[in-house]
Amino acid sequence: MLKRSFSEVEFEAGCDEAGRGCLAGPVTAAAVILPKITDKILNTNEALNYLVQHLNDSKQINEKKRFELRPIIEQVALSYFVVHISHEEIDEINILNASLKGMQECILQLKPQPEFVIIDGNRPLLTKLPFKNKTGKVFTKTEKDIIKAISSKSIIKGDANYLSIAAASVLAKTYRDEFMHNIHDEFPMYDWHKNKGYPSPSHRAFIAQYGMCKYHRKTFKNPANTLTLF
Repeated sequence: MLKRSFSEVEFEAGCDEAGRGCLAGPVTAAAVILPKITDKILNTNEALNYLVQHLNDSKQINEKKRFELRPIIEQVALSYFVVHISHEEIDEINILNASLKGMQECILQLKPQPEFVIIDGNRPLLTKLPFKNKTGKVFTKTEKDIIKAISSKSIIKGDANYLSIAAASVLAKTYRDEFMHNIHDEFPMYDWHKNKGYPSPSHRAFIAQYGMCKYHRKTFKNPANTLTLF
């Protein structure tokens, strides 16, 4: 069973992203504030109790379970937000910065404002601020100050250990999968409804056959057998 919180504050947010290793489509970030979880609350809140019993890192549960848990997360959360960072912005500021910026954008939208933030991974949330982006959202000075004022902790395998990060991972994964299903209808030759934009052998082969489309990340080399970042 996952840990209920990292800090002792009332409003702790968990953040995660999905799609960082993909060749096409956005990287999707999510942030979630769950209520303070006590045994007493679990005895009276059936939805929250179910979530605590079944939630895990989104990579450890199947697609059907992720979509089952998503509305429960949204029901019980005090606040949540999901954002797509486009392939254009990824190309402009790089995938790591795009992932961090997406989580920061989500944090700014949470109400109540979190007092502490935990994120999955080993990179500090404030690795880069501000970002030198021309596409996507540009942070105001006030927004930068808000982000800088919130304490945060990066936790390796946080999505497999903390409920709020796991909840964020499920939201990020399901919303990104929906996005890729939608753009599959526009470019069905890449099988995005199956590979979700990840560098599967078939996706590599389709790029070699059809070339890149407008949703592919241009800062990825795209010969069929040598798709790597540079």
